[in-house]
Amino acid sequence: MSDKKQITFEDALRELEDIADKLEKGQLSLEESIKAYERGMDLKKVCADRLTEAEAKIEFLAKGQSGEIVKTTVKKKKEETSSKNEDDLF
Repeated sequence: MSDKKQITFEDALRELEDIADKLEKGQLSLEESIKAYERGMDLKKVCADRLTEAEAKIEFLAKGQSGEIVKTTVKKKKEETSSKNEDDLF
C-alpha cells in the first residue's frame, strides 16, 4: 500500500468503516467486493500499525517498589502490561 504513511489513522478507520458498511449492505458487485476487501485489509494493517506505534509512545504512572510514583514508558506487549497492572492492584 503506497499511501500507508500518508493516510491518518482517523481517515483509515473512516474508510474501513465505509467499506464494511458497503459490504454488509451488499452494495458492491463481486469484483468490487473483492477489491474493497483487499483495501480493507490494507487499512486494517495501517490502523493496527498506528495503534502499536502509539502504544509504544504512551507514558503512564506506575507505583515503584518503595511506593513512590514513577514515570515509565510502555515497552511491553499489552497482555504483559495488563497483567502487571492487575498485580499492582492487589
